[in-house]
Amino acid sequence: MSKLRIVFMGTPDFAAVILKAVAAWEGGEVVAVYTQPDRPAGRGKKLRASAAKELALELGLPVHQPRNFRDDADVQTLADLRPDVLVVAAYGLILPQRVLDIPVMGPYNVHGSLLPQYRGAAPIQRAVMNGDAISGVTIMKMEAGLDSGPILLQQAVSIEPDDTAGTLFDTLAEHGAKLMVGALGMIAEGRAAFVPQNEALATHAAKIAADEEYVDWSMDAKSVHNIIRGLTPAPGAKSVLHMEGRDPVMLRIEPGEPVEKATDAAPGTLVGMDGDALLVACGSGAYRITHLRPAGKSTMSATDFRNGRLRGLPEPWGRLLGKNA
Repeated sequence: MSKLRIVFMGTPDFAAVILKAVAAWEGGEVVAVYTQPDRPAGRGKKLRASAAKELALELGLPVHQPRNFRDDADVQTLADLRPDVLVVAAYGLILPQRVLDIPVMGPYNVHGSLLPQYRGAAPIQRAVMNGDAISGVTIMKMEAGLDSGPILLQQAVSIEPDDTAGTLFDTLAEHGAKLMVGALGMIAEGRAAFVPQNEALATHAAKIAADEEYVDWSMDAKSVHNIIRGLTPAPGAKSVLHMEGRDPVMLRIEPGEPVEKATDAAPGTLVGMDGDALLVACGSGAYRITHLRPAGKSTMSATDFRNGRLRGLPEPWGRLLGKNA
């Protein structure tokens, strides 16, 4: 049996884990890697290659970075590669039908949820933000609809109470890599059987909007914890500390601990220290912040922040609010 000609499409670390496994699979040959164009990143805003591109270059694989597939020339370039399959993982582009029609044996996507739940751009973050106990990964055959194609393989994965979106990304990427290699074997041998998705059970996982990055302290403490860990490490959970007589401080809040402590303070009030943590009043209960990062600074402990930024202020020290409060 000749090796499958594979074109891989993906961008972030999640995709790189899948690419590494697919490239090592003896039943196929990755003939090209498609990834998002290099983007400005960091304080210097220098162009940075995606994780998938960096790995592709290490492996000596050809890399293509079209902005989209509206240009006929980009579609023709892909067609000229004569792929048997497309393997897509967190690519970041919606593929038009004329691209999906190119691979002889079909396009396949590695999606970070148990479809039809959490179709869309942010399934892993949304699952953590919603406090779910179970997530998973799905291998599906792609079609024009958003993550609506028939399912080939699925695997459920537990979400631990202190998992962040980042740790769940890592877990699902490893499972997704193994599942994708298994799926390719089934496709190559002609024994792939697909199950249509149940549209009645479909839910959507929209991209995280800018205003969602700010913690709503009026929620109960457990929900606050879910939001913070679901936004970690990216884009990060944010809040603005307003203090009497001092300039507001933009903060990135690292995952801490929800507690049952009752306070009479308004939600978001920085009521004082609780051991080594800053204690913040929530709509119900309170939240212990052990680490945080002021804008332009490195992550620091709550104790260091108190000693540096809150020195001389009476308790309660101020109130954490949204960007436009």
